Amino acid sequence: MMKLEGIAAFVAVAQAGSISEAARRAGLAKSVVSERLAELERSLGARLVQRTTRRLSLTEDGVALLDRGQRMLREAAEAEAEIAERRGSLVGPLRLSGPVSFGVLHLGRALAGFLAAHPRIELTLDLDDRFVDVAGGGYDAVLRHGPVRDNWLVAHRLATSRRQLVAAPAYLASHGAPRTAAELETHRAILYANRTSDWRFESAGGALVVRPRPALRVNNGLVMRDAALAGLGVALLPSFLVHEELADGRLAAVDIGLEAEGADIYLAHIREQAASPKLRALLAHLRTAFGEPPYWETT
Repeated sequence: MMKLEGIAAFVAVAQAGSISEAARRAGLAKSVVSERLAELERSLGARLVQRTTRRLSLTEDGVALLDRGQRMLREAAEAEAEIAERRGSLVGPLRLSGPVSFGVLHLGRALAGFLAAHPRIELTLDLDDRFVDVAGGGYDAVLRHGPVRDNWLVAHRLATSRRQLVAAPAYLASHGAPRTAAELETHRAILYANRTSDWRFESAGGALVVRPRPALRVNNGLVMRDAALAGLGVALLPSFLVHEELADGRLAAVDIGLEAEGADIYLAHIREQAASPKLRALLAHLRTAFGEPPYWETT
């Protein structure tokens, strides 16, 4: 008879692409994952994974089992969560991914409160500025900064976030403060490398695109903020990154008479999976922790 832990090991290996990575994600020894997988194969009398020195792939039987195994794990987790919810508690693993800068500045402290309220939840948080694959990465949900356009995901808005043009007072004193979109294009810019380098603003005639001169392209908001603080140029940054620096004067807002396109923060999960009790509780907690409007918009 198949054991659920064997199914879990097989699905984890299939999603991770290797036994080592599956073990790392699960917080288990590689030998434990390997033995559970081997025991499942023995109970079925079939080879599920083809192992070579360079790569791992699913056999025909493995491909046939994967989708059913994923459904079995989801149903088992949902059953456990439903029973726990009836008893007034939330239990079990919860795996999330989120952007690095927002995670470091705001998500960590909010999750600490959530885990204090629900100590039986086993949370794994991966911080990554790339748009990760929710299903392929084995995540229950992902936090996204900006619109969620994937039609296989359901997105729940957590909080608003404006984008603001900012620069160090010393930079503006030396180079002058741009007052129009045309003047802004002549300034040195600190750009986010994971998206198009265009800056988009809302105008009476629709979206207005500004293409500034790049001084730095980088894929991390914290580095962008530090570059702006160092006087490297003008940056277009979310308010959650710069609210304290604007409040204490280390950065100054740059006003060109136009509002930059916003980018709200969302929690997204796979459409075919209804939000679990754990995710619903997390969603409610984060909304409360961030506030409406969020605290980074009020300081």
